Amino acid sequence: MSPRASVLSTAEVRRPLVADAALSAFARGGYHGTTVADVARAAGISPAYAFKLYPRKESLFVAALEACFAEIVVALERGAEATGEQSPRGILDAMGDAYAELIGDRRLLMLQVHAQSVADVPEIGAALRAGLRTVTNLAKSRTNASDEDVQRFVAYGQLCHLIVTAGVEDVPEQWAAILSAGISHP
Repeated sequence: MSPRASVLSTAEVRRPLVADAALSAFARGGYHGTTVADVARAAGISPAYAFKLYPRKESLFVAALEACFAEIVVALERGAEATGEQSPRGILDAMGDAYAELIGDRRLLMLQVHAQSVADVPEIGAALRAGLRTVTNLAKSRTNASDEDVQRFVAYGQLCHLIVTAGVEDVPEQWAAILSAGISHP
């Protein structure tokens, strides 16, 4: 094996590890508050090597977002397969339960929130839409639910984001009870 081939092999092995470190770093600090050096430090590599793997900060954030949505898809599939319920709404509910468990890992939740806040960055907006497209298409194809039920499923997920990030479950007021009625997160 030539030295060049081993470098490419090493880079390909490192990319997912760096993307995972980026997911954690960007989830904590957001796009604007996180530097490539922060991600490199978290990944245990030099900033120069991070830039070799991902030539722009946007591409690093996109890799993190793609890793986030890949985890979401795996969880949704697992939820759908684990249920004995075969009705469209039953499968959607099982997928929703799996997602609620998943966002107990606040990295995934916060990265999505940060991505929404910088969706005007073309590469990030495109990656966010691609992730939402994948989740929506999965929910539709896996369940054969109506478009309205799939829309409700995605909207419910966004409400869950709001409840968790704002700490609504911990507010003992009527408005908070209205928003969080019937919703709980691990």
